[in-house]
Amino acid sequence: MFETLGFERVTPLQASVVLGLVLGVVYGMLAQRSGFCLRRSLVGDWSECLPALGVWAMALALAIAGTQGAVAAGWISFDAHRFLAPDLPVVSVLVGGALFGAGMVLSGGCVSRLTVLAGGGSLRAFLVLVVFAIVAHAAMKGVLAPVRSTLGGMTVDTGGVAALTALPGGAVWAWCLALAAAVLALRSGASRRHLAMAAVIGLLVPLAWVGTGFVLQDDFDPVPLQSLGFTGPTADTLFWTIAATAVPAGFGTGLAAGVVAGSAAAAVSAGEFRWISLEGPRQTGRYLAGAALMGVGGVLAGGCTVGAGLSGVSTASLAAILALTAMVVSARITGEVFRRGAGES
Repeated sequence: MFETLGFERVTPLQASVVLGLVLGVVYGMLAQRSGFCLRRSLVGDWSECLPALGVWAMALALAIAGTQGAVAAGWISFDAHRFLAPDLPVVSVLVGGALFGAGMVLSGGCVSRLTVLAGGGSLRAFLVLVVFAIVAHAAMKGVLAPVRSTLGGMTVDTGGVAALTALPGGAVWAWCLALAAAVLALRSGASRRHLAMAAVIGLLVPLAWVGTGFVLQDDFDPVPLQSLGFTGPTADTLFWTIAATAVPAGFGTGLAAGVVAGSAAAAVSAGEFRWISLEGPRQTGRYLAGAALMGVGGVLAGGCTVGAGLSGVSTASLAAILALTAMVVSARITGEVFRRGAGES
């Protein structure tokens, strides 16, 4: 479609940066005001977690509904996407999800939340993001790449059923999942204001899919079909920053920059911008350990709580659902271990 828009001096890749920037600003502002974060819904007493879980579930419901609607309209297709690969890297997905879930508890938030906090003045979140980006890049292309390749090679043949939509009944299963998430959200006790913000966050997922997979598609200069996510984009942004002449910016770079800008604007306007640093060696070690676990885990799992969670599950991918499940279970267990340890000390 891109070639019909009449742009002569802008390439699809350059346009994708702008798209990522705009969506990132909206995400950053809404996530900052709503406290949007999966970790908040998993660590602590259930009564305290339920409203936060409801907010996240509302975003998931709209992400699935919007994405499946775009597929039904024929705007996008995930047939050749990595989320729907016929060979499921089950070991990589489960191990990666478990590592990421534990890491986000240790670091005080998942990568998307830390990006929002960095925009609000958190220097410790910024440090965690830098370490996360370095470790994630090492797992993708550096010294840890053999680990990724080895675990990724342990696959299970799905027999053509790489997504819920491949089951008898087709897209009905995805719509049922969206409905279940919406019911959970509406019964969670979360405020209507936060649920409305979460709904818009969820709709950013199909907007990104359609933007990169339909609007910006050019047969002669294609861009990858992608949506919200923070593992690859955070690593790409770091290395674009230090090697911009060799590494071009893309959708992910625009997204990461937009989230920081949007959250900073929201924090300043609300009078909540604060410089926050690490409190001591013990906290520093815990946060950096969490960053490293998330860096490796995010790559192995195929994304973070947003990349594999919101965006991945919106495709009805079994791999993404397994990754998100592993993250949730691991985060919950890690949180309980810390709570009991604090209670006994």
